Amino acid sequence: MSTNNHNKALLRRREAPIATPTDLGPKAVRDISGALNALLADVFALYVKTKNFHWHMSGPHFRDYHLLLDEQGEQIFDMTDPLAERVRKIGGITIRSIGQISKLQRISDNDADYVDPLDMLAELREDNKSLTARMREVHGVCDEHNDVATASLIENWIDETERRAWFLFESTRKGDPGH
Repeated sequence: MSTNNHNKALLRRREAPIATPTDLGPKAVRDISGALNALLADVFALYVKTKNFHWHMSGPHFRDYHLLLDEQGEQIFDMTDPLAERVRKIGGITIRSIGQISKLQRISDNDADYVDPLDMLAELREDNKSLTARMREVHGVCDEHNDVATASLIENWIDETERRAWFLFESTRKGDPGH
């Protein structure tokens, strides 16, 4: 096969739709894959921010906060593979690079040289709340296309994310027993 024919064959394979067996229609695959990829980018962004704050934690509660963020980072990272594989299972294409993550992410980075520990926890709390809202939106897309398997995964992740936000909230409270 000539080089030109070989290149054309490669191009055809790259542009060919994935023949993954699914009963979801092409619109459902496109909509769900797009929503999941944006969610996956947010999960990666939150993971890196959580680890950033974990690595740069300081102060009198260092050990507790350091361990909390390490645990939360692990939980967040554990979402990445099932998210990406779900996109593939339904016949979609998932994220390929950090550059693609940066284009899709809606959770902002924090590159500050110093962030106060309570500000770290508050920022992560808000990011987790935001992630929860986005998961609910993706769940709606799944419901629209009757994709109960993806919706089921998301339901568990919503619960985990709400738990992280709760822990971060309680860790920043000033000890007001009435609220």
